[in-house]
Amino acid sequence: MASTAKKSKKEGSGGDISAGEDSGLSGKDIYNPETQKALEEIDSCQNDIDALNEKASEEILKVEQKYNQLRKPYFEKRNNIIKRIPNFWITAFINHPQISTILDEDEEECLHFLTKVEVEEFEDIKSGYKIAFHFDENPYFENKVLVKEFHLDSTGDPYSKSTAITWKDDMDLTAKKKSANLKGKQGRKRPFEPRSFFSWYLQEGDPSADDIAEIIKDDLWPNPLQYFLVPDIEVENGIEEE
Repeated sequence: MASTAKKSKKEGSGGDISAGEDSGLSGKDIYNPETQKALEEIDSCQNDIDALNEKASEEILKVEQKYNQLRKPYFEKRNNIIKRIPNFWITAFINHPQISTILDEDEEECLHFLTKVEVEEFEDIKSGYKIAFHFDENPYFENKVLVKEFHLDSTGDPYSKSTAITWKDDMDLTAKKKSANLKGKQGRKRPFEPRSFFSWYLQEGDPSADDIAEIIKDDLWPNPLQYFLVPDIEVENGIEEE
């Protein structure tokens, strides 16, 4: 029955009905001349569309690069204003539905010293970007700035690298997290090891699955005010529990 179905299909197409499935004939052999000509014209038209799409992508990148430069002074102005608001960034982090899931209690305390966040795309946008976290003097580490960068190597493969954290004595939050995870493993066949903010920050390698970095770059950074104000917005919208 399968052979009959194939034969009927080819009869309906107007092609050579004697051509079997294993005959090795190309599309030109199974379509009538009028259909074949139309297909070739569509293919030519599609090539023109693809060429325009490629050109459009190049133009869009140029426009994005232009506006990245135009936005810079406004981002800097915004950061200077944010410095006047205590705990702005940690509040925005806690209110963010995805970022909040990787914050533990100790990290929340540490991030109260976070005074500034910056996201900067490299001049060649396609080559990557970096996220900088600026801190006041704090009891956890010596660094004033922690930077996580995302690049493409010479072969076009993505990778990331992070500034090493110089922890103060007995204040390494990643070590404390590992210790807690080891204790939690006891008696578990398949232990669950949740991510934390600083373990995410220090993780290097292929960033293609780094959802937190993408969230910071594309969601939090463009408008952090919306997350700082989340509780107030919910109250205004009548979401507050009675």
